[in-house]
Amino acid sequence: MKVDIKNVLICDAVDGACVDLLKKNGINVEYKLKLPADKLCEEIKNYDAAIVRSDTKITAAVLDAGKGSLKVVGRAGAGVDNIDVPAATKNNVIVLNTPGGNSISACELTCVLIGALARPVCPAAQSMKEGRWDRKLYTGTELYGKTLAILGLGRIGREVGIRMKAFGMKIIGYDPITTAEEAKAVGIEKLSLEEIWPLADYITVHTPLIPATKDLISSQSLSKCKAGVKVVNVARGGIVDEKAVLEALESGQCGGAAFDVYQEEPPKSDIAKKLINHPKVVATPHLGASTTEAQVRVAVEVAEQFIALTGKSKTYTTYPGVINREALTFYQ
Repeated sequence: MKVDIKNVLICDAVDGACVDLLKKNGINVEYKLKLPADKLCEEIKNYDAAIVRSDTKITAAVLDAGKGSLKVVGRAGAGVDNIDVPAATKNNVIVLNTPGGNSISACELTCVLIGALARPVCPAAQSMKEGRWDRKLYTGTELYGKTLAILGLGRIGREVGIRMKAFGMKIIGYDPITTAEEAKAVGIEKLSLEEIWPLADYITVHTPLIPATKDLISSQSLSKCKAGVKVVNVARGGIVDEKAVLEALESGQCGGAAFDVYQEEPPKSDIAKKLINHPKVVATPHLGASTTEAQVRVAVEVAEQFIALTGKSKTYTTYPGVINREALTFYQ
């Protein structure tokens, strides 16, 4: 595999380790952050590759503008929601991400949010800042003995299961790809969704946002759960139906929810704002990958894969984050 990558455009802020590694391997790098769509279309034709995070959208128009020059788009993070992958493939542009780079950070945030739903530390801390001593208002529940359902048993889901099992939780899960044996090896009992709904005290989702997972947590699924079930979403906005959760919170069917991701970011709809301000909701502004370690990791991983694609390095030889492997054939 030899992809000629000489000039890279960085469209969103990434850790300097990415730039350093690319330059060390003879690749020129330029930062042009937050370019408007029309300006990006003008600039992209001058580069062999581009690196984005969440802010910049690589649309079909951008990919068409880069035709003949643009060869690779790298996402420094998990998921490629902001990249038009079919249009990239059509234009022989390789799309890759860094799927494992933020796994531990997203996992740890999930565990923190589960704990925050069990023990109301957020409102209790705020009450202390306001000069109150409201011990009786903030009684919580133990995690020990409760059942946690993990929907999506990939890297992050499995890591969450390992950690929450240490709290004495019973871990059940669903994943269409993971086998029962693989789940059992990390202490998770694999069940069907219909088996999971009535058993779960807590539900956390760790799937990509695809048609099959859109509104996976819905009014219908929540109605099959225990009264008071708690829901966590640190994966992708849209997997959990925000309106359905709000209605379930108001009826008491849902006992609490934690959101780090939203259908629209930043959230602007009345439903999202009402959900965020609900007293039984813990809301954070998409912090899943926001750790020092994750930022360095994803930056380095995207650079390593770019270098590997050039075929010039004996150190970096793999590109596990390639999404559209059919695009690779154009360069073989």
